[in-house]
Amino acid sequence: MPEEAVTTLRAELDHFEQPEEALALLEVFLEVARPWLGAVVLDPVGLRLPEQLAIDRKVVLDLIEAIENEPRSNGRIVERPFDLEDDQARWDYVRLAYSSRQATVWSPRQRTTYFEVTHHHKATYWLPDSLKAIYFEALTAKGWFIPTDWLTAVPKRPKPWWKRGGS
Repeated sequence: MPEEAVTTLRAELDHFEQPEEALALLEVFLEVARPWLGAVVLDPVGLRLPEQLAIDRKVVLDLIEAIENEPRSNGRIVERPFDLEDDQARWDYVRLAYSSRQATVWSPRQRTTYFEVTHHHKATYWLPDSLKAIYFEALTAKGWFIPTDWLTAVPKRPKPWWKRGGS
């Protein structure tokens, strides 16, 4: 059975009229995609709140400071997981994802990346058709604007495993 087609959606903060829209869309994604999701993690080192984000700025800066003050074991930095069942943890992740050098939303067993922020600003969703349909339906129901390029993005079939360089 062939794998479902996947659509790539750009989600940098400057892709939106108001940067906070990116956060709202990520929050909706985490709500509706929960059954598809595995680990939700970010790199806690070097968190930096983007200048574009104005809403909740003081609260997020305090959160970043608290994370930076957490003890680190053996100097080794690991990804910081977030429990999506916890409303506060989900809120924190949404606001910290764009502040991180690396934030990732994985499928179970970390086989597929559904969302990723890199270098504090580059953000992308990779959504299979079925998940994209549910996500877009939820965005519409909540009254959020779906970027035009997201609506016109062409889904592509993933390469077969033997052409991906893995086994």
